[in-house]
Amino acid sequence: MTATEELLRRAIAIATSARGHGNHPFGALLTDAAGAIAFEAENTVVTEHDPTGHAETNLVRNAARALGGDLSGYTLYTSTEPCAMCSGAIYWSGISRVVFALSEAQLYARTGAHPENPTLQLPSREVFAHGQREIRVEGPFIEDEAAAPHKGFWG
Repeated sequence: MTATEELLRRAIAIATSARGHGNHPFGALLTDAAGAIAFEAENTVVTEHDPTGHAETNLVRNAARALGGDLSGYTLYTSTEPCAMCSGAIYWSGISRVVFALSEAQLYARTGAHPENPTLQLPSREVFAHGQREIRVEGPFIEDEAAAPHKGFWG
């Protein structure tokens, strides 16, 4: 197992935890330059009554508060490709690398037009391509494993 797969499996476990807490099944973590996990966050949209409570936005918010705002040099690993909103938060935070398991396209194939996931169908690479600085994006990886927390969730 590679380090990337191990970290993505941790993000998938966080997604499973989010589902267990009554939220949408998404999880994310942030690693420092040495690859050590610095922060973890899960989706809290339902329990916090906050449509912006995605795993990635929660992670950016918490890490930025703790680290003084600039997250350059950090890598975000996420169970599912960041949506357009989360991609914006990642961009503004300074995170320089994003690694994801399940692609936005594969998520949409599983959720369809579900009212709790009105996806914009806009890949994170495309969002980042319109920015003024480069964010390295890697993925998808281990999509079958990343799809597991979504099975039966979206009806």
